[in-house]
Amino acid sequence: MLWFDNSKSTLEAKIAKAAEYYTKKYGIKPNTCLVHPSMMDKDARVEGVEVRPYRPVLPGHIWVGIEDE
Repeated sequence: MLWFDNSKSTLEAKIAKAAEYYTKKYGIKPNTCLVHPSMMDKDARVEGVEVRPYRPVLPGHIWVGIEDE
């Protein structure tokens, strides 16, 4: 699911909000989040969601979903 958030919140807060919405909508918690590298200043894990940089995701957008293991 692609989520747009241009608020002044921290990246962690934005991801937590997107993950919460994803869980309510799809009934399962996401385990992966992709963001534009410019949005990251360190490796992060938010509430069990692995956060990784991915250049094709536009700044201000957050992709959350399930990655098969």
